[in-house]
Amino acid sequence: MFLDKLALILAIIGGLNWGSIGLFGFDLVGFLFGGQASAISRIIFSLVGLAALWCISLLFRGNNDTEDRHTS
Repeated sequence: MFLDKLALILAIIGGLNWGSIGLFGFDLVGFLFGGQASAISRIIFSLVGLAALWCISLLFRGNNDTEDRHTS
């Protein structure tokens, strides 16, 4: 559950960053952390990518967790 929320937060950050690149040509992550090629920017981009991969698994999970909580 924590990992799911963390992955969603990172994926949202990545989506907003891509939106700012698409709409304004401005890379917020690169700007904040020393350019696209800086080590910290690359780490953040990698974490966002891994989070997006994790979020794919959310599409294929059932709602068993939610149903179990309501029936208990």
